[in-house]
Amino acid sequence: MTTTLYGIPNCDTVKKAQKWLLQNNISYTFHDFRKDGLDKTLIDSFLENLSWSDLVNKRSTSYRQLTDAQKKSLSESTVTDLFIELPTLIKRPLLVHNNQYQLGFKIETYQTLFSL
Repeated sequence: MTTTLYGIPNCDTVKKAQKWLLQNNISYTFHDFRKDGLDKTLIDSFLENLSWSDLVNKRSTSYRQLTDAQKKSLSESTVTDLFIELPTLIKRPLLVHNNQYQLGFKIETYQTLFSL
Protein backbone atom coordinates (compact mmCIF):
# COMPACT_ATOMS: atom_id res chain seq x y z
CA MET A 1 0.00 0.00 0.00
CA THR A 2 1.27 3.40 -0.89
CA THR A 3 -0.03 6.60 0.60
CA THR A 4 1.07 10.10 -0.35
CA LEU A 5 -0.22 13.29 1.19
CA TYR A 6 0.21 16.40 -0.96
CA GLY A 7 0.08 19.93 0.36
CA ILE A 8 2.08 22.57 2.18
CA PRO A 9 3.31 22.04 5.74
CA ASN A 10 1.91 25.26 7.22
CA CYS A 11 -1.69 24.55 6.09
CA ASP A 12 -3.90 23.82 9.10
CA THR A 13 -5.96 21.22 7.24
CA VAL A 14 -2.80 19.43 6.09
CA LYS A 15 -1.60 19.42 9.71
CA LYS A 16 -4.90 17.85 10.83
CA ALA A 17 -4.59 15.15 8.17
CA GLN A 18 -0.97 14.43 9.16
CA LYS A 19 -1.94 14.20 12.83
CA TRP A 20 -4.77 11.80 12.04
CA LEU A 21 -2.50 9.60 9.90
CA LEU A 22 0.12 9.47 12.66
CA GLN A 23 -2.46 8.72 15.37
CA ASN A 24 -3.77 5.84 13.27
CA ASN A 25 -0.28 4.47 12.55
CA ILE A 26 -0.62 4.95 8.81
CA SER A 27 2.70 5.44 7.09
CA TYR A 28 2.71 7.98 4.29
CA THR A 29 4.99 10.13 2.21
CA PHE A 30 4.52 13.88 2.38
CA HIS A 31 4.95 15.82 -0.85
CA ASP A 32 5.40 19.53 -0.21
CA PHE A 33 4.03 21.42 -3.21
CA ARG A 34 6.58 24.20 -2.76
CA LYS A 35 9.68 22.28 -1.73
CA ASP A 36 9.20 19.10 -3.79
CA GLY A 37 7.56 20.94 -6.66
CA LEU A 38 4.96 20.03 -9.22
CA ASP A 39 5.32 19.05 -12.83
CA LYS A 40 2.95 18.41 -15.72
CA THR A 41 3.05 14.63 -15.24
CA LEU A 42 1.99 14.85 -11.59
CA ILE A 43 -0.74 17.38 -12.30
CA ASP A 44 -1.98 15.24 -15.21
CA SER A 45 -2.33 12.31 -12.79
CA PHE A 46 -4.40 14.54 -10.49
CA LEU A 47 -6.56 15.65 -13.43
CA GLU A 48 -7.14 12.05 -14.54
CA ASN A 49 -8.72 11.32 -11.17
CA LEU A 50 -10.26 14.62 -10.10
CA SER A 51 -11.93 17.43 -12.00
CA TRP A 52 -9.85 20.54 -12.52
CA SER A 53 -12.58 22.68 -10.94
CA ASP A 54 -12.53 20.57 -7.76
CA LEU A 55 -8.75 20.95 -7.57
CA VAL A 56 -8.88 24.76 -7.64
CA ASN A 57 -8.73 26.20 -4.13
CA LYS A 58 -11.03 29.21 -4.50
CA ARG A 59 -10.46 30.17 -0.86
CA SER A 60 -6.70 30.56 -1.29
CA THR A 61 -4.78 33.80 -1.43
CA SER A 62 -3.35 32.60 -4.75
CA TYR A 63 -6.85 32.39 -6.25
CA ARG A 64 -7.87 35.79 -4.90
CA GLN A 65 -4.75 37.32 -6.46
CA LEU A 66 -5.60 36.03 -9.94
CA THR A 67 -6.89 38.65 -12.33
CA ASP A 68 -10.54 38.50 -13.34
CA ALA A 69 -9.39 37.49 -16.82
CA GLN A 70 -7.37 34.58 -15.39
CA LYS A 71 -10.32 33.43 -13.29
CA LYS A 72 -12.67 33.54 -16.28
CA SER A 73 -10.24 31.66 -18.50
CA LEU A 74 -9.65 28.81 -16.04
CA SER A 75 -10.11 25.48 -17.75
CA GLU A 76 -8.49 22.08 -17.85
CA SER A 77 -6.11 23.36 -20.54
CA THR A 78 -5.04 26.50 -18.63
CA VAL A 79 -4.97 25.23 -15.07
CA THR A 80 -1.84 23.03 -15.35
CA ASP A 81 0.52 25.95 -15.94
CA LEU A 82 -1.14 27.92 -13.13
CA PHE A 83 -0.80 24.98 -10.71
CA ILE A 84 2.91 24.73 -11.54
CA GLU A 85 3.38 28.49 -11.11
CA LEU A 86 1.11 28.78 -8.04
CA PRO A 87 1.04 25.41 -6.24
CA THR A 88 -1.09 26.82 -3.41
CA LEU A 89 -3.88 27.16 -5.96
CA ILE A 90 -4.48 23.42 -5.48
CA LYS A 91 -6.96 22.46 -2.79
CA ARG A 92 -5.30 20.69 0.13
CA PRO A 93 -4.61 18.22 1.39
CA LEU A 94 -4.71 15.84 -1.52
CA LEU A 95 -4.33 12.26 -0.36
CA VAL A 96 -3.55 9.43 -2.76
CA HIS A 97 -3.98 5.99 -1.24
CA ASN A 98 -3.82 2.91 -3.47
CA ASN A 99 -4.73 5.03 -6.50
CA GLN A 100 -7.74 6.54 -4.75
CA TYR A 101 -7.72 10.33 -4.68
CA GLN A 102 -9.21 12.28 -1.79
CA LEU A 103 -9.36 16.09 -1.60
CA GLY A 104 -9.60 17.84 1.75
CA PHE A 105 -9.71 16.21 5.15
CA LYS A 106 -12.69 14.68 6.87
CA ILE A 107 -12.16 12.07 9.57
CA GLU A 108 -15.09 9.95 8.37
CA THR A 109 -13.79 9.88 4.80
CA TYR A 110 -10.28 8.92 5.91
CA GLN A 111 -11.69 6.19 8.20
CA THR A 112 -13.62 4.74 5.26
CA LEU A 113 -10.66 5.03 2.89
CA PHE A 114 -8.39 3.20 5.35
CA SER A 115 -11.23 0.90 6.54
CA LEU A 116 -10.82 1.80 10.22
